[in-house]
Amino acid sequence: MTGSSPAAAVFQPDGRMTALVMTAFPLPTPLAAVCIAQAADRPEAPFALQYLPLIAIAAAAYLLLFRPERERMKKQQDLLAAIKKNDRVVTSSGIYGTVANVDREADRVTLKIDEASNAKITVTLSSLATW
Repeated sequence: MTGSSPAAAVFQPDGRMTALVMTAFPLPTPLAAVCIAQAADRPEAPFALQYLPLIAIAAAAYLLLFRPERERMKKQQDLLAAIKKNDRVVTSSGIYGTVANVDREADRVTLKIDEASNAKITVTLSSLATW
């Protein structure tokens, strides 16, 4: 009794040993055979109908996820392109300030954060949002 499938030994009354092989999948019942035969007789759905749910999911993902994100990024880029001296901004870390200098080549902005002490910090241009 060698092999990869599980088996059980049954001893016959005359002393012979018979092996019963058990399968992992049940054998088809008459009802299952009827269902399989009916499915085989049914015509295949048209190509467009088969892939319609997949196309609908892709369209919904584009409309709900990708398009709004692209619009938000475009708006942010337009905002950053329009930043000039004396604009009031807030950084992504929550620091409020007024733009003192913009160096687009170095991607840096100098912010004046305190009028009384004339405190300034330098941040990257991409870390800004208008206020």
